[in-house]
Amino acid sequence: MSADFLLPLLAAARAARADLFDARHEAAFRLFNGFIEGCPDLVVDLYARTLILHNYADPPQAAREIVLAAQSYLQTQLTWVQAVILKTRNAETGAERRGVLVGGQTVDRKIRDPKGGVWYAVNLLLNRDTSFYLDTRNLRRWAFDHLADKMALNTFAYTGSLGVAAAAGGARRVVQLDRNRVFLNVAKDSYTLNGFPIHKADFLAGDFWEQVSRLKRAGEQFDCAFLDPPFFATSDTGTVDLVNQSHRLINKVRPLVKDGGWLVTINNALFVSGVDYMRTLEDLCADGYLSIETLIPVPSDFTGYPETQVRPPLVDPAPFNHSTKIAILRVRRK
Repeated sequence: MSADFLLPLLAAARAARADLFDARHEAAFRLFNGFIEGCPDLVVDLYARTLILHNYADPPQAAREIVLAAQSYLQTQLTWVQAVILKTRNAETGAERRGVLVGGQTVDRKIRDPKGGVWYAVNLLLNRDTSFYLDTRNLRRWAFDHLADKMALNTFAYTGSLGVAAAAGGARRVVQLDRNRVFLNVAKDSYTLNGFPIHKADFLAGDFWEQVSRLKRAGEQFDCAFLDPPFFATSDTGTVDLVNQSHRLINKVRPLVKDGGWLVTINNALFVSGVDYMRTLEDLCADGYLSIETLIPVPSDFTGYPETQVRPPLVDPAPFNHSTKIAILRVRRK
């Protein structure tokens, strides 16, 4: 793709997202989803005043011209941007995959959701992704709106944003569980930004399978459990496989949810269709102890807008609107 062809796509994407820009430049969203909006080698995210360019080309050099053109154009249009990071998906080194500063100096360390004014700490160079999942924005807002005075468990918490949203909405207790203590430290930074107390016992660094079993033995129960696992992971105690075994994860967590509580499931497997995932959920609901309450849509900056969509997703996500498939399940206990 030539730069001349790319720039109109970027201009249209920016115009479609006009209502997502905030006056203080504290918000975060996907500025350009090239997979849907016409340039699959490029994705652009905005985190406050930091622009992140994702180069998905293989080999990466194939997209060098369009990456440079995108950086030049967007810095010209968004004059308040103070840093640009390039993350190269198929780079040879881990540092390049995590991201390299290619413009400016001051990389943002926090973002703010206008809904409730919630602050989230970010470490944009910590990982191959950006340490904060933009596609679950609507789910964070659901947590903010529904979990006042509730007890929540955030499994596969990563940097804890779903739990932070629950705490901001007035949750009585939030337990954050992730294998990596470094990620949980970012969650603690978010608590500090919002003035939330940090109870160290509620930040569990350990294996999912072991920690969930321990919580069961302790008789713990929660009003809501979030289940947002990686696409695939394995350990000595179990395997996470969102293509073939998502039902196993749901059944593992279900006993920790109170009668009438919520179990929030997320499946981001690109090649699992919406119909196939719904079939999995419906099979789990067949015994009457789970029911599908609602599906949470992914925001339009990820799905593309009617005026910016160039091609459909690789696999049909319907009845979900994106390959990140989010369902709220109700739990009934015997």
